[in-house]
Amino acid sequence: MRYFDTMPPASACPGRSHGPHVRLGSWFAAAAIALIGFASTVAGQSAGDYVIGSQDVLAIQIYDQADLGGKYSVETDGTFSFPLIGRVKAGGLTLRALETELKARLADGYFRNPQVTVAIEQYRSQRVFVMGEVRQPGPVPLTGGMTLIEALARAGSTTSTASGEVAIVRTSQGGVRGPVLPDQNAGSEVFRASIRELESGALSQNLELRDGDTIFVPRAETVYVFGQVRTPGAYGVQANMTVLQALSLAGGVTEHGAMGRVRVVRTEKGLKKEIKVKLTDLVRAGDTVIVPERFF
Repeated sequence: MRYFDTMPPASACPGRSHGPHVRLGSWFAAAAIALIGFASTVAGQSAGDYVIGSQDVLAIQIYDQADLGGKYSVETDGTFSFPLIGRVKAGGLTLRALETELKARLADGYFRNPQVTVAIEQYRSQRVFVMGEVRQPGPVPLTGGMTLIEALARAGSTTSTASGEVAIVRTSQGGVRGPVLPDQNAGSEVFRASIRELESGALSQNLELRDGDTIFVPRAETVYVFGQVRTPGAYGVQANMTVLQALSLAGGVTEHGAMGRVRVVRTEKGLKKEIKVKLTDLVRAGDTVIVPERFF
């Protein structure tokens, strides 16, 4: 299995539990229209390279020949029937290649220089799988030029228990047809992206997806915050998270909390110990941060 620390850009190829990505749900929701609009722009650049498959529904238009235009379903053998010219092989062709094929056959004794456009009306032959900590896990139809951001948005965004990383598992052509988790298939490639960087607009993290890809969002490890905080509970741990950041996730310290006497209960080698910490100290997965009541 090969791992890539830097992903290729799209053009080349998130009881009571809370997490640091609570804001991501609202971010994805608020940005969904913009994300899909962005993905549509990318799709406009690469949709012509989409490879047609069985069950796809094609929208075909012939300039100045409205009676020939319409919606055509690709059958299981990869063909469909078109007026005048009969059966046409579409499976395995790109949209642009099919346009060229239709134009050539229509020009052979029917029309002079016909202008043909082919688009996908419904994507049915290809899909990706979005699994793990997302609101609507499952298969997502693969549209032309679909990127990681759009797939996450279509799955309802990450949940509050999501970690800060997304894994994209890509199997070899003709490999497993179904969701594949990281480390499950030795012949797969695994790309990793940071949700935080995606949120900030890092396009280098926004991989363009392929048929059969699995997007897996793992659950975050947790830190527990109790005592004099506004919303005590379990929160997802991110790299280099400080005590202050953990307290912020819990809504901050109440007016009765003693900021100067915060302590952490930590288990090391099977033994629990209590540590007095500074607000700038780092927390670890499994830590319990306790804010005691201050003295009056």
